[in-house]
Amino acid sequence: MTKQVRQLDRVIIRFAGDSGDGMQLTGDRFTQETAAFGNDLSTLPNFPAEIRAPAGTLPGVSSFQLHFADHDILTPGDAPNVLVAMNPAALKANVGDLPRGADLIVNTDEFTKRALAKVGYAANPLEDGSLDEYRVHSLPLTSMTVKALEDFDISKKDAERAKNMFALGLLSWLYHRPTEATVRFLEVKFAKKPEIMKANIAAFQAGWNYGETTESFSVSYEVKPATLPPGLYRNISGNMALAYGLIAASVRSGLPLFLGSYPITPASDILHELSKHKRFGVRTFQAEDEIAAVGAALGASFGGALGVTTTSGPGLALKAETVGLGVATELPLVVIDVQRAGPSTGMPTKTEQADLLQAMYGRNGEAPVPVVAPRTPSDCFATAVEAARLAVKYRTPVILLSDGYLANGSEPWQLPDVDALPEIDPAFAQPGEEEFQPFERDPETLARPWAVPGTAGLEHRIGGIEKADGSGNISYDPDNHDLMVRLRQAKIDGIARDIAPLAVDDPDGDARVLVLGWGGTYGAITAAVRRVRNSGGEVAQAHLRHLNPFPANLEEVLRSYDKVIVPEINLGQLALILRGRFLVDVIGYNRVRGLPFKAEELADVIRDVINS
Repeated sequence: MTKQVRQLDRVIIRFAGDSGDGMQLTGDRFTQETAAFGNDLSTLPNFPAEIRAPAGTLPGVSSFQLHFADHDILTPGDAPNVLVAMNPAALKANVGDLPRGADLIVNTDEFTKRALAKVGYAANPLEDGSLDEYRVHSLPLTSMTVKALEDFDISKKDAERAKNMFALGLLSWLYHRPTEATVRFLEVKFAKKPEIMKANIAAFQAGWNYGETTESFSVSYEVKPATLPPGLYRNISGNMALAYGLIAASVRSGLPLFLGSYPITPASDILHELSKHKRFGVRTFQAEDEIAAVGAALGASFGGALGVTTTSGPGLALKAETVGLGVATELPLVVIDVQRAGPSTGMPTKTEQADLLQAMYGRNGEAPVPVVAPRTPSDCFATAVEAARLAVKYRTPVILLSDGYLANGSEPWQLPDVDALPEIDPAFAQPGEEEFQPFERDPETLARPWAVPGTAGLEHRIGGIEKADGSGNISYDPDNHDLMVRLRQAKIDGIARDIAPLAVDDPDGDARVLVLGWGGTYGAITAAVRRVRNSGGEVAQAHLRHLNPFPANLEEVLRSYDKVIVPEINLGQLALILRGRFLVDVIGYNRVRGLPFKAEELADVIRDVINS
């Protein structure tokens, strides 16, 4: 039977099920095949905080959304065109996001009376007409998988677990995804369990064959590869890009990389990834708590290494005293905060942007530090290199603010020319004829010398007590303290001369409204700006990577527009700083739901401001 193949320019798919149904693995494999095929893509994994939430409950639903296209895209998509729901809980948690006419693939085996009652369904939605506005494909995925694997010497439970591979095979057929890499992946993943490996491959192939032969799907779809700039690409998540960026900074600086870290969601993957790269001189230390982790990292910097510590918001609070010690001792330190929904434990697996004020001001005394933020998962690489450059050149802790959306999301990344990466020169102090002055400053950067302990002639005091200018001796002199406070602030302020001016995207120069963002809101803002322009609206856009200090031209940019919109996934932290610093009454748009912005909601906000 010859089936129709329909061309599409983009598709948004969401896999949803229990946290034990393998939805993250299924989504990741579909993503890897899509990346290999050459589509542009963006992903949004969304999973519960509990390690194993109660099966069949709404809090236990895990989902993975993938947006792929034949053109440049920026977000995981506002709403899925296709939802794969493995049980009633997955359906109920996600069906509200489906647009009319979307495809809904449902595992009917799990729609028992007990499972329906557990999530509050009084009647079976597959039978009561409540899903009539969607194209519903009711499939007994579990029993079809078990049937396909009846010749394998595995338990029924193991056979049922392979239903995610059956679903992956079906979707791979439906959207013409390559399959060879998934087969190789399964061969490696289950190499020590050959019967399980063969069963999962068989389930995957059975799903593909079902799509090929069934009359339930008379049409398959094709999304052609995207036209991207020439180069070598790979799919990369934000956390992996941060890890690679730190390694690159270590190589470019010639400094051994030391990571002191305490595992915390959603930052732990950076520790996991860096632990694999000892051949690059990377040393990882899993500490007993956040304070020990940052203390070890600062100690490594004192010893002449590139000291790094990773955490999320609660851990950043615990590290504050040691970051302050880094400010006082003026040692390089990279602090990566992968922000999550708070306060306290909050929603550990959900995203947020609410640590900006903590990063800027969350230490005792006048303790300024540079703050930078990546805009996309792949931009995490360049931002990590930049954080290390600033830390080493200016002898200061630097806080990098990523977030859960960037950390777990992924997109194609064009591998950079390594030789074109910034030079990072530690410029260690060298013994001279005169007595070493540990706080004698470079006239351009105001950075003090970095002296490796044990170097003859460079002995000096170190610690958190105030130091005398130049000599570094302990000093309680009031005027010296005032001078040192101002010198440390001037050093950070001077970084503005060493960063690029803020670039503004204003095609015709006629826009009177500017949208200014920072961090992981870039994709949604840019997609929204495109929609407004395509509908005839005039709007400018700018996005901040450097949050302290700001680019030198930021005030000029702000005053060039009648209205400035600042969308943030917090209650207006950047807006507060901008109002206080520049006396510009920016318009905040704030939602704190643990989810990234949708492009259409921001487009509506922009249109309302343009028309007001």
